Amino acid sequence: MEQEYFYSTKLEWVEGRMGQLSLPGFPKITVATPSEFPKGVPNTWSPEHLFVASINICIMTTFLAIAENSKLDFSAYSCEGTGKIEKVENRYLFTEVELIPKIVVKYTKDIERAERIIKKAEEHCLISNSIKTRVILKPEIKPS
Repeated sequence: MEQEYFYSTKLEWVEGRMGQLSLPGFPKITVATPSEFPKGVPNTWSPEHLFVASINICIMTTFLAIAENSKLDFSAYSCEGTGKIEKVENRYLFTEVELIPKIVVKYTKDIERAERIIKKAEEHCLISNSIKTRVILKPEIKPS
C-alpha cells in the first residue's frame, strides 16, 4: 500500500454565499454558508455539515473494512452524527462530534464482536485521528 495519497477538490463561487464543489467524474455539490451565520443559505450543504459527514463516513468505511476482514455477519448500518460548535477564546470551533451508529447483526452472539469492531473502527479512522475535535461514539447494536 502506498505511503502518500493526495485528494483534490475544485470549488467555484456561484453567487452570494454559495459555491459549487466539483471534480471530473464526481457529482457536483452545492455548498454555502450555513443558515445560522450572516447571509447563510438554508437547506444547503455547508463546510460544517461536510466536516461532520467526513468523520461519519470515515468511521463507517473503516467499520465496513474491519467487519469484512473479521467476517462479521451484519444486515444493516446507519449512523446519525451531530457536531457541536462553540465559541472558544473568541473563535468558533467544533468541540465535539457525536455519532450514533446503528448496526443490525444477524445473530445475537455477534453483538459483542460488532461492538469491538466499531470501537476499532473509531480508533483507526484517519479523519478522526487527524482532528482535535472530540469524537463521541454511542453505538446501538441489535440482532435482526
